[in-house]
Amino acid sequence: MSRPPSARKQRADATLNRARIVSVARTLFAEHGSAVPLTEIARVAGVGVGTVYRHFPSHADLIEAAAEQRFAEIEEFARTECLRAEPGEGLARYLLHVGEVLAADRGLSAAIETARQSAGSEPRGESRGRLEDVIGELVERDRAAGTLRDDCTVADVYMIVGALSATIGSGSGDWRRLVRIVLHGLRPDAARRRSDE
Repeated sequence: MSRPPSARKQRADATLNRARIVSVARTLFAEHGSAVPLTEIARVAGVGVGTVYRHFPSHADLIEAAAEQRFAEIEEFARTECLRAEPGEGLARYLLHVGEVLAADRGLSAAIETARQSAGSEPRGESRGRLEDVIGELVERDRAAGTLRDDCTVADVYMIVGALSATIGSGSGDWRRLVRIVLHGLRPDAARRRSDE
């Protein structure tokens, strides 16, 4: 007589299925935007559509999960790469990385905006708090290194990322040039020159 699978194995399988669904969804959203049906995501992930619905009751829930994965990866990069960069280089590295992610994930950004029925694909909830914490550390490190003006805030960085997102999403210019211009304007000597004028 065979024994039923253990609850632990079932939980592990469910966790793997969820991760596979989110990974596939993120790839498909990046390529095709929000129009990808859940049936197609299930097919590519190799699971039944019922499995997708058990984890994500709606299309919007799955889009938010894909967005959360992106924000978690950005946070991890900020912690492991930007905070370990040479003092004064962290914020630049962060903004360039975010630009690369947004450029590769245009379809996901559009899907997030569609699901939320609002402009912008910024993080929300706990992921926003975690990102704000690490961005705050980057700002403080770069200020202490003397490469960032004293009045730069986390809110400023979010505003810059919003401009970056809009530039990339609309294809209205070279986002790398935008980052270079912004970073030049954030230098302490740029702030001093403006106050002298």
